[in-house]
Amino acid sequence: MPDMQTRRDTRKIAIDKVGVKDISYPIVVMDKNRKFQHTVARINMYVDLPHHFKGTHMSRFVEILNAYREEIALDKLETILQEMKKKLGASSAHLEMEFPYFVEKSAPVSRAKSLMEYTCSFSATLSDSFDFVLGVQVPVTSLCPCSKELSRYGAHNQRGIVSVNIRYRDFIWIEDLIELIEECGSSPVWSLLKREDEKFVTEHAFDNPKFVEDMVREVTQRLSALDEVIWFSVSAENFESIHKHSAYASIERTLIN
Repeated sequence: MPDMQTRRDTRKIAIDKVGVKDISYPIVVMDKNRKFQHTVARINMYVDLPHHFKGTHMSRFVEILNAYREEIALDKLETILQEMKKKLGASSAHLEMEFPYFVEKSAPVSRAKSLMEYTCSFSATLSDSFDFVLGVQVPVTSLCPCSKELSRYGAHNQRGIVSVNIRYRDFIWIEDLIELIEECGSSPVWSLLKREDEKFVTEHAFDNPKFVEDMVREVTQRLSALDEVIWFSVSAENFESIHKHSAYASIERTLIN
């Protein structure tokens, strides 16, 4: 049958990334407490396309996923990217995964246990060398220092999201990264809180006011002190409770060449 993708294109324009997006697929993630956690990721797969080819073979991306059906995990990403380059005749390959990750947390006073969901991501690229970025989005509570200072009683507080992406030289557990980030907000967030927990969390946040600027600076200090981390980006967004807009801050740092 005719192979339209391999026909020549005369426009002489190479394409940086071409492929498939938003594939829902099961993956395996290393879990600090249970060794492994099975979850479902939204996956994007791309390769570069030389200027002389009309198109790429989209079906081959899904074929590669199926070939690694039980092995889609962190330690297999470079192998999968090598297979993408080989099967698609590309010089670079890209693989992006976003997935829910669950951590069992105990409430601060009652110790009631519940599962907390975090959005995590893997972003891997293989060209001449392999590059990997781990991402995590952590919900936190933030209480406004300005509101606390100005008000006769109370202060406005809200839920925010702190997003961190890192490159590392030595493995870092997702759980440890989450804990580091949660410590930089006014208070962590839990799925299950009893009345005594709500009292503790409310008072703890009131005693620990944070701007978005405070949170990104504190995360920056913590990450910069880790020998394992070689690059990171951090952003914080507060979904303001007394404003229609959000408050936002971000920092990016390269720690070694």
